[in-house]
Amino acid sequence: MSVQELATWLSGPDSDTFPYDAVLNEYLRVGKQFVAKELLEALARARSALPGARGSAPSGRLLDQFLDAALDKWDGRYDYVTYLALGLLPLPAADDPSQDTAPAQWQSDRLVVQLVSDALRFELAAADGCTELLPQIRPDPRTTSKRCRLGLQAVGPALRRLGLDKGLVATDPVAAARQVCVDVDADLSSAERRTLQLSMLPVYTVHDEWMFIRVLQSFETTFALLAVYLRAAMTALAAGAPGLAQRRIREAEAALREATPLLSLLATMQVDAFRTFRIYTEGASAIQSRNYKIVESLCRTPDRSRLDSIAYHSVPEVQEWVLAGQATLDGAFESACAAGRLTSAERDDLDQAMRQFAATLLQWRQIHYRLAVRMLGERTGTGYTEGTPYLEAVRTIPVFRSIDAVEGAGTQHLPNEEAAAHTLSRSADPSDDHEAI
Repeated sequence: MSVQELATWLSGPDSDTFPYDAVLNEYLRVGKQFVAKELLEALARARSALPGARGSAPSGRLLDQFLDAALDKWDGRYDYVTYLALGLLPLPAADDPSQDTAPAQWQSDRLVVQLVSDALRFELAAADGCTELLPQIRPDPRTTSKRCRLGLQAVGPALRRLGLDKGLVATDPVAAARQVCVDVDADLSSAERRTLQLSMLPVYTVHDEWMFIRVLQSFETTFALLAVYLRAAMTALAAGAPGLAQRRIREAEAALREATPLLSLLATMQVDAFRTFRIYTEGASAIQSRNYKIVESLCRTPDRSRLDSIAYHSVPEVQEWVLAGQATLDGAFESACAAGRLTSAERDDLDQAMRQFAATLLQWRQIHYRLAVRMLGERTGTGYTEGTPYLEAVRTIPVFRSIDAVEGAGTQHLPNEEAAAHTLSRSADPSDDHEAI
């Protein structure tokens, strides 16, 4: 039916009337890996017809972005960005050096709440027997309850900032998740609803891939926000406002800390489910995350060996910025100290803010590594990476050089890190009720 609807659409292309529902139903029915050749050919023809299609400019851009993600495997350019359909998501602007970060915070809050709520909505629909989508390897009721609890924990601060927690009275995690999903759904604009729909293109039909995609999209949103904060901190330092710079660094640390429970949510993923659908994600790896590399390279200039590795070859535009002499928070702090522009108290406050941000990022890397060990074991990573050995090698890379106490093993300021990593490995087992963080 989707091919027939596309044929009808191609007889008079109009981006405002593209048959998204029919196309998405087929993608979700079989997974992107197994979409019929006839449908892919029709979508390729639709893409070719797009420049001359009628319709509004926004709907034309939306259709172009959707086809970019939907046809990535057909084109032989499938990667992490297209797997997560990041081109469709309204991520906080990572390249805006403005000191007004409130719009980016608001955008991040709305998007993360919508993504996680959508993941919970799918969990509840499956538990209720109300969906036939992604039917393989469903989780048990205990795992569903744990996912609801962890998802609510992850979005709790954002819900409060957005005022979407008002009237939330349920204490049972499943009941509370139902209420949050209803409230968030009622708050969606038509454009946001369509974005959520179009940005879910799993490669196969395993239940847990839905949650996997939404959590990774949420992390991309968070790292895009961190980049906004770090750029604002550098702008503030250059403008002689160290107090504002310190506040932006602390806001970045808080944003990352708030997002860390998403790793606990991800740790509930069933190992056999992950290993089933990841067969079809070859070519897409988080090593290709542009937003993470922007954050890393804004903190300090990467060592040459790191810059020449697959990590930065995977994001050539970020590599080019670094090679062109991109400014860093590390360098801005060193320059301000060397020029005597900071009082002793201001220097100490900035130093402490940077230490705390570094500690939180190092902890995030450590927990991420432990989760990868749990899921991958000795298997290679996707995107032609070596998997857990790569993560083990990079997890202790110093975040900053201008502060001395976060160098070395990267654990001396994280007394609870090993305990957190240990409980993470246990929390990945749905039979265990311990939390990862």
